[in-house]
Amino acid sequence: MSPFLPTDPLGLDELLTDEDRAVRDTVRGWAADRVLPHIAEWYENGELPGIRDLARELGSIGALGMSLTGYGCAGASAVQYGLACLELEAADSGIRSLVSVQGSLAMYAIWKYGSEEQKQRWLPGMAAGELIGCFGLTEPDVGSDPAAMRTYAKRDGTDWVLTGRKIWITNGSVAAVAVVWAQTDEGIRGFAVPTDSAGFSAPEIKHKWSLRASVTSELVMDDVRLPADAVLPGVTGLKGPLGCLSHARYGIIWGSMGAARASFESALDYARTREQFGKPIGGFQLTQAKLADMALELHKGILLAHHLGRRMDAGTLRPEQISFGKLNNVREAIEICRTARTVLGANGISLEYPVMRHATNLESVLTYEGTVEMHQLVLGKALTGLDAFR
Repeated sequence: MSPFLPTDPLGLDELLTDEDRAVRDTVRGWAADRVLPHIAEWYENGELPGIRDLARELGSIGALGMSLTGYGCAGASAVQYGLACLELEAADSGIRSLVSVQGSLAMYAIWKYGSEEQKQRWLPGMAAGELIGCFGLTEPDVGSDPAAMRTYAKRDGTDWVLTGRKIWITNGSVAAVAVVWAQTDEGIRGFAVPTDSAGFSAPEIKHKWSLRASVTSELVMDDVRLPADAVLPGVTGLKGPLGCLSHARYGIIWGSMGAARASFESALDYARTREQFGKPIGGFQLTQAKLADMALELHKGILLAHHLGRRMDAGTLRPEQISFGKLNNVREAIEICRTARTVLGANGISLEYPVMRHATNLESVLTYEGTVEMHQLVLGKALTGLDAFR
């Protein structure tokens, strides 16, 4: 009988192939070397220095657009992509967001809906990390109801003229290409917008208390003139951006468990060594109850992510199931972080430990790519057959 491992109490490692483990270990090793020694300082300073170098390094290990095929992409399985997201977010949600937006939103949109010329122009450089992409959907006055977006693209001869604003855009200020969704006379369309286009700007958003080690921007399009071949030809309507969001939300299901794992392991290590009343606090019943509850939710969440990953690899994963995973795992990850903070006591608020950083990051992860309420309504509609969105 295999021994009981506090780091893997359900034996979930047995679900992985040798290739799965190799992917996981590669990403874990990169994060340990390149992120963990610096992340507290980056977070405290509210910056992600050397983001272009980090992107190239992530490209060199195949982490960008890794579940896509062709054009320099790794063609990894959904489970392998999920494992990468878990390891990246165990370092920091901002790093996982960089990878998610690059691969699951910007690259996926071009790969899924773009022309062959667009794929050849953008995807190889993005897969290598030489080009960074961003994804413009959310607007200052439009969040959960993207059908009400105000950004508009109109035809002018053979060109398009794009006007509008997007906000809370990861990678925006450093991107070479922005995938921007806009209203047109034909319906909602996506555009691959070179960020050096006249009339395009991407001021960085400062003064964040969450995702501080991440580049977050506003996109401003002031009569940006684009050629006819800038439009993504493969989709019209909301199914385009929503399809991309489903791909990215899947990565969050795994990634949130990385933040939870890092916080749980920090609390577990602390409980074994911190002494009060003459013995380690891990020897007290109340602390053990907290550790047991955290371990339950953490590994149930990882098991759920595995199940959904196998469904995605089999082509049977439904959007409602993605909502199930995102809603559960992010919500439980936040609770794990909050409980871990209580185990660490006052030390839990210090950047010497990762717990408060993960907790504040997850407050953004809880909201972006579908708030709690939106995923509850997706599941409610699926369960009852009744639409409560309006």
